[in-house]
Amino acid sequence: MKTPELKPLLAERLKSLMPDEKDFMSFLEILKKPTQNSIRCNTLKISPEDLLKRLMDKGWIVEQPFKEYPEIFIINGKIADDKTDDNIDKFRKKGSNIKASLGWEGGGKLIELAPGELGRALEHLLGYYYVQEIASMLPALALKAKPGERVLDLCAAPGSKTTQMASEMKNSGLLIANDVSLGRIGILATNLERCGVSNTIITRNQGFMLCKKLKQQGFLFDKILLDAPCSGEGTLRSSKATYAMWNIQSVKNLSNIQKALLASAIDLLKKDGELVYSTCTHSPEENEEVLNFVLKKFPNKLKIETIKLPVKCRHGLTGWAGGMYDKDVEKSCRIYPHDNDTEGFFVAKLRRVK
Repeated sequence: MKTPELKPLLAERLKSLMPDEKDFMSFLEILKKPTQNSIRCNTLKISPEDLLKRLMDKGWIVEQPFKEYPEIFIINGKIADDKTDDNIDKFRKKGSNIKASLGWEGGGKLIELAPGELGRALEHLLGYYYVQEIASMLPALALKAKPGERVLDLCAAPGSKTTQMASEMKNSGLLIANDVSLGRIGILATNLERCGVSNTIITRNQGFMLCKKLKQQGFLFDKILLDAPCSGEGTLRSSKATYAMWNIQSVKNLSNIQKALLASAIDLLKKDGELVYSTCTHSPEENEEVLNFVLKKFPNKLKIETIKLPVKCRHGLTGWAGGMYDKDVEKSCRIYPHDNDTEGFFVAKLRRVK
């Protein structure tokens, strides 16, 4: 399928974010390429080692790109039944770790997985893994939910990050998964059941209203994830609809919603509690501007933390369109698709200091 053209204003804005011509051209080139097949091992049901063995036995070419996160897998294709050496070079370029992890010596034809094969596999149906883009895994990696904690996932459906955090919590503590859409909650519930999640309560509320109700009850959290609804500029590789749907008024409207959601969530943090704010967009109005807003609204109450992620991160912007942001906003992370062969994302971590 041919890649659509960016709307002129969107192209202009993205070019302003990446003013180096070579950098911007690399960004445009990666948009033409499909995303990698990435999955996350569900450690509530199986260890990464055992899942790796099962997938290798299926003939899948498996890569674990991050030593510190063995649960993250990339599926680079599979060995066909016939024993030819066609198409091998393409996979060798992925790195010798693939060959080493498989014990593969170059025999057999390597082909791509069939459309939908990841979702139809028995291991997926059993809940042994979750099909999830690597950039989507980063917010939960930054939050680091722990067993026994009280955690809120404010915009949880369809459940990729909820199941990821439940896995990190080892099904202990309490995880509240909220969403406003009844249809999406149905998908969330199905994914939680498939993955064996048992420490989670599902709620259906407007995010602001839920926060208000919980605050009235004095119910506070150790950790909060706000993976906010956004304009989706980071999903241009996988969602061609984003090209057509994007408009500047939507960006501005979403920014207002995000500010209200984040401000509401801050009130539910315990002292020294942590909140990760994330979006799958590059728009500064939906990212750094939102952080700047809550820093001003809650002076001396919040601190932006430096976070370490297993991908290349660019610093957050300290200004946009003539406006300036708090200098600590620079500690946030911009993830660009051409830096990591992923989708685009934005991740920031806030700590309640008093």
